[in-house]
Amino acid sequence: MPDIVAGRISSAGHLISADDALLRLQQRAGGLLGGPLAVPSLAGVARLARTLGILISRSVICADGDHDVELLVRARLDREDVVLSIGGWTPRPQRQPWLVGEDVPALKPEAPEKMVWVTDAKLDIVEASGPENSNITGKSLTEVFRLIEDEFSAMPILAALATGSDFTNQFATMRAHPEYEVSLSGQVLRDDLGNFAGLSGSTDKVPSDITEDPTPEPAAGPAFTERLDAALRAPLGRIVASADSISAQEDGPLRRDYADYAGDIASAARHLLTLVDDLSDLHMLESPDFKVDIEEVDLADLARRAAGLLKVRAADRNIKIDLPGAEDTLLARGDFRRILQILVNLIGNAIRYSPTDGMIWLRIERDADTVVMIVADQGKGIAQEDQARIFEKFERVDPSEPGGSGLGLFISRRLAQAMGGDIVVDSGMGQGARFVLTLPAAD
Repeated sequence: MPDIVAGRISSAGHLISADDALLRLQQRAGGLLGGPLAVPSLAGVARLARTLGILISRSVICADGDHDVELLVRARLDREDVVLSIGGWTPRPQRQPWLVGEDVPALKPEAPEKMVWVTDAKLDIVEASGPENSNITGKSLTEVFRLIEDEFSAMPILAALATGSDFTNQFATMRAHPEYEVSLSGQVLRDDLGNFAGLSGSTDKVPSDITEDPTPEPAAGPAFTERLDAALRAPLGRIVASADSISAQEDGPLRRDYADYAGDIASAARHLLTLVDDLSDLHMLESPDFKVDIEEVDLADLARRAAGLLKVRAADRNIKIDLPGAEDTLLARGDFRRILQILVNLIGNAIRYSPTDGMIWLRIERDADTVVMIVADQGKGIAQEDQARIFEKFERVDPSEPGGSGLGLFISRRLAQAMGGDIVVDSGMGQGARFVLTLPAAD
């Protein structure tokens, strides 16, 4: 099998050119050269690249005869066509019989509880400790782990690579133990010249349930919160991944209403994941030892990053986000990760309450020793008597409307205040809303 297999998909979704390996896969799926792309998972990646107009790179699994094959797919828009570059071509274990009376395969050994690893700049694992060290050294990180997107369709490890920051809670499954979910955390390594040199991280197995503690802490204690987070996040993540797979019809055609049901299930599970995040943040904020890391950050850059994380959600409703220009900068003092969290919440709210085909504006300003970020939308607005209430715990303007937990604005304002800033709202009924984030300016 060649290292990279190429193909080209027309604007109508037809496979108009393909290397031999891709053409054979297309033919085994019942398609022809020049006909519709018959491999659902590849077709889904091509559609996503066309919809977003950006490079899409992800791992997919598709059926190939009586077994599955895992592919590493890159899809990019080239004028009207989508160009596919496909690598990996890793065979998956043959599907096991499921009929009553057939042999049940033996259980695989459990995944290790803890591993520590280091990669080089190509993300190949060069050093590992733990029970699996001999099996993973020399392999690429993505050969060992199948990474899972979070509720914002993002991956913490990719954000760390982009920003050079530490990362936590990158959920994944081990390819050698796909039935077990793990959590990756670590930091970016740099050489003497400041260039990216790899990652140093560790892997912890995610508990499958809550373990009984012979000396339980109070219900509101930190151990309870951590166990609750672990017990909910892993199964909800699996629900989202499975429902998205069904909705995208990756394993073959499905009745439209069933695919829509799966989409609804994924949406509900994402909502619950957001609630888990909010409860964890609430507990963190109310801890006596809570603090933020203060550093110099570019508020304009953070605005562009936050909007990028929500690009798909905005595109689903044809909402445009007017951003600071690529050359704009505005330096503030605060915690990079927490400011990004605040902006994702404010922009996410603006998307939720904006009309279809609406517009959202992000504006940056400096006023003496303060920097300002304004998030303005075209929604129905917030009455004067509700403007203080929405910053309280579990409060929403209209609880009957679909939305969040009522914690997002409370948490965002508390985070802003912990960094020496604040969040206020300026709105009127029928006039949209302007949320104003202020932070100390960098010297």
